[in-house]
Amino acid sequence: MTREQIEAVALALPAATKVVQWGGSDVYKVGGKVFAICGLRGGLSFKVSQIGFEVLTQGGPARQAPYLHKGSWVIVDLDAADDADMTDWLVNAHALIAAKLPRLKRQELALR
Repeated sequence: MTREQIEAVALALPAATKVVQWGGSDVYKVGGKVFAICGLRGGLSFKVSQIGFEVLTQGGPARQAPYLHKGSWVIVDLDAADDADMTDWLVNAHALIAAKLPRLKRQELALR
């Protein structure tokens, strides 16, 4: 998946925004909280569940994301997975972060 395709998928998610920071990385947020970073070390970093972390890092295409050692973040090379998997990972990362937003913030952003 290209950076442009990742951007299209990420920004199609509810209340998602993009900023460029950290040396030119595309940083995707929901409610001001980061759910994915594209460009950090040439890959896509994203939030996963504990189970997702184990599955993706033990025999899967991912490894522990650098600089994001807390909270189950992984990084995948952009060409290491098919587009459907990348899309699913972005959707799930967005959902994980959105679910942790305060109730009023979720209501304000029209998130469930």
